[in-house]
Amino acid sequence: MDSRHHNRRNFIKRSLGAIGAASVMPAVLRGSAKATAAKKSQNALFIIIEDLKNIMGCYGNPLVQTPHLDRLAQKGIVFDRAYCQFPVCNPSRSSFLTGLRPDKTKVLDNYTPWHTHINHPTLPKLFKDNGYQTIGLGKIFHGQGQHGDPQAWDMNLDFAQTELGKRGEGRNMTGGKIDWCNWLAAEGTDEDQPDGQIAAAAVEFLQKPHDKPFFMAVGFHKPHDPFHAPKKYFDLYPLKELMPPFAPANRSPKEDYMIGSGWHNDMKKFTLQDKREFLRSYYACTTFVDTQVGKVIDALDRQNLWKDTAVILVGDHGYNLGEYEWWNKAVLMEDSARIPMMAVVDGLTRANVRCDQFVEMVDLYPTFADLCGLTPPKNLDGISIRPILSEPNTPWKKTAAFTQVQRGQIAGKSVRTKRWRYNEWRRDNQVLARELFDHVSDPQEYRNLAEMEDFKNICQELSALL
Repeated sequence: MDSRHHNRRNFIKRSLGAIGAASVMPAVLRGSAKATAAKKSQNALFIIIEDLKNIMGCYGNPLVQTPHLDRLAQKGIVFDRAYCQFPVCNPSRSSFLTGLRPDKTKVLDNYTPWHTHINHPTLPKLFKDNGYQTIGLGKIFHGQGQHGDPQAWDMNLDFAQTELGKRGEGRNMTGGKIDWCNWLAAEGTDEDQPDGQIAAAAVEFLQKPHDKPFFMAVGFHKPHDPFHAPKKYFDLYPLKELMPPFAPANRSPKEDYMIGSGWHNDMKKFTLQDKREFLRSYYACTTFVDTQVGKVIDALDRQNLWKDTAVILVGDHGYNLGEYEWWNKAVLMEDSARIPMMAVVDGLTRANVRCDQFVEMVDLYPTFADLCGLTPPKNLDGISIRPILSEPNTPWKKTAAFTQVQRGQIAGKSVRTKRWRYNEWRRDNQVLARELFDHVSDPQEYRNLAEMEDFKNICQELSALL
């Protein structure tokens, strides 16, 4: 272990030790009523995985090895129709951590801090203001600094590769044209990578005694690019066994706005070898992060914390792996907009249950507040999903999910119902293009029906929802 790694681990231990010591001291709360509420409330564990597509075994993929995520899914409820509000990191996180849609936060890119246009308590700040011990590990907001919320945390840590973890076999799959598009089968152990260190810090915290309820957010970086993970995870996926998706010959031409990135031209030049390496890299990073989630689950088991900890796991948005010759996110299509989501809440969820009701990431804020007995701000855009945690087939308020993207001055808005996905591309109030996909006959969204006369009324109905 190099000295940098050793020093970081010692820093984690000192920080967690201080937090643990603080947990047995009297809390400085804003009034005795809040202190009483906090003592009665259960813990909250929020696991966020960056760029995670619904590609795990529990979502029907037998190829990608995710035994620990599958184990978590078997403990509780899995949502088959969960959707993000903006399939890009910063806009998505700014939305679900404030409980406001992107049109309210006005965060439509990766550069605008969440607090630029609003004055609003974030999810961890709500918990801190109500006497909770708040711990942030890894990527919760879109980084720390100006993108973070330092007032929300008792402790907020992120981590970096060790020097050993930066070495290994790797390649840029675009010859350097796209700098992030590279993989590394790295030397070292899990803890030579940030996610391994995040898992270790989470486990260390969970193993300490807690006299105060805690809200802990654990933000894992992988499978986000660059695709770096220990070599053993790459070895699980022989290249010759991996095949990228192939579009049907009769697919509709793509709208100009569908993929708003110059990277697309370079991705169209991918060879079969490049595509296989990309798949292997993403799969390896997915199995790597699955292992880290498993360490956290094991700690919950050992400490018997399930009985008083509400656990929700999500991806911050979806991801495309070659659909429409696109290898990234930020498009108004199912693979980018749909997210994995699962929950385990003692007394509410039952083991190995699935839910096909629509839920949105904007619902996470009011849900955590509801589960822990806190009063959220009144202007939230989401609703608590507590009723369907225990009764997934109960009549539900939502019959659609909404996602958006931005292409300069052109806004893309999407509504997903059980049968349809309908997209509109607008400049100001003018509709420039429409897309309509029928998920009964075309679940991969390759045939645009929007300009066909037979579907004119469907488009009008869905446009009215937008």
